[in-house]
Amino acid sequence: MVALEVLGRYEDLIRDDVARRLVEKLKVVWALHHAMSLMGWDSETYMPKLGSRERAVASAELSVLSQKLYLSSEVRELLAEAERRVEDYNDYERGLVRVVSREVRILERLPPEHVYEFSKLTQEAVHVWVQAKEKADFNIFKPYLERIVELSRKTAEYLGYEEHPYNALLDLYEEGLRIRDVDAVFDTIIPASKRVLDRILEEGYYPQHHPLEDVEYDRGAMEKVNREVLDLLGYPWDRARLDVSPHPFTTNMGVFDVRITTRYEGRDFKNTLYSVVHEFGHALYELQVDPRLAMTPLAGGVSLGVHESQSRFWENIIGRSMAFAETVKPLLDKHLGFTREYSVEDIYRYVNTVRPSLIRVEADEVTYNFHIYLRYTIEKKLIGGELRVDEIPQVWADMMEELLGVRPRNDAEGPLQDIHWSHGTIGYFPTYTIGNVLSAQIKYTVFPGGAPEELVREGREGIEKIKETLKEKIHRYGSTYAPKQLVEKATGEPLNPEHFVRYLESKYLKH
Repeated sequence: MVALEVLGRYEDLIRDDVARRLVEKLKVVWALHHAMSLMGWDSETYMPKLGSRERAVASAELSVLSQKLYLSSEVRELLAEAERRVEDYNDYERGLVRVVSREVRILERLPPEHVYEFSKLTQEAVHVWVQAKEKADFNIFKPYLERIVELSRKTAEYLGYEEHPYNALLDLYEEGLRIRDVDAVFDTIIPASKRVLDRILEEGYYPQHHPLEDVEYDRGAMEKVNREVLDLLGYPWDRARLDVSPHPFTTNMGVFDVRITTRYEGRDFKNTLYSVVHEFGHALYELQVDPRLAMTPLAGGVSLGVHESQSRFWENIIGRSMAFAETVKPLLDKHLGFTREYSVEDIYRYVNTVRPSLIRVEADEVTYNFHIYLRYTIEKKLIGGELRVDEIPQVWADMMEELLGVRPRNDAEGPLQDIHWSHGTIGYFPTYTIGNVLSAQIKYTVFPGGAPEELVREGREGIEKIKETLKEKIHRYGSTYAPKQLVEKATGEPLNPEHFVRYLESKYLKH
């Protein structure tokens, strides 16, 4: 349980008077972001379709106001004084200076009119993307994406960069990440994943298709399964929610208000179940930040790559293990019924089907990174001016065929499948692969024996041990340490893709 009496008691960690005054001055910015997070959650869950027009303006106005407050003379003066004292600061105080300095550097380089236009455009683009996806027509979304790419290039120019404008966008989502870092990861895992995939398809233990993928389920029954699995994982319903949206996501308003969503498609129940487990991993990170950091710039996960490592750790390392299949089988049998005809090993093989597929969110852990490599390649070329938006569908289809041997039948199976570009989050996708790699690194370096999934057999007690380890090593610090520093602190080494290769080979090639 999180003690309410320590909520926001940052004075226990941030002791310097100037640093404390900086936190207090920025609390109004936190409050704005709190409101904007709630607005964003509402936009994708319960807001009426036409509400997007006013919501877009409201979000744009609040974005500009937040920027103005962050760049106020009072904040700048306090930050300057804190920077002069930083050598004498503790880790939390240094983290505060790093986070605020970085935010000021970004915001002061982005003109308010650019922030306003980008925010308004992306609010509108989300709802256009929904329509385009429903009609499987890229041309509906194309003019919005063209403008998003144009503004993203401007963002890179405003921020400044070395070597390639895409580096500036990568850094927005993963502090310190560069093309050379991403290329080094892909150079290791793409060839290895191809070797593993070929062996899996040849040996046949992990099926390309399982009969359970064709079975329809009752939504009400599946909702009960999802909630009871979250109960098993210790999801705190007094601090968190589960809702429905077109694209599953997690958002947080603070350490006492974290929300996840899933979607129900009516068949192949693993899709909704593992969306829930995946988003639980994101939510847990936010829920286990030290509550004394609440309402400060250090509250919340440090980066999207580290965040994704937590969701993929729970979804794949824990959730797709035999131990987890054994644990959830009784819940499935109780609510779905049709799973009674299948053994635990059948359930395990069902949730670990491996096949070249078109849809990223449904991809298995062997082929998933091919999807990210495709998007990463397209984004680099878009921002570098080597690719036009109207060329995306053709390039997408050709790369998908080259990488996985499958080709989209329509735009909904191709470049319209993800919501991210409508959000304007170009530079975001590589963090998914960073997360995959880091999840395996955590498995082998943070947990004794490299087998945290075995703790699941102990039930809630074992799951709490996993959560406590992640809290102590990663979650509690929030954004105190930069991503690369946190990875080394938690795992004892820099990001190392060889752990991911080891994980795939040890799991999928042992049969």
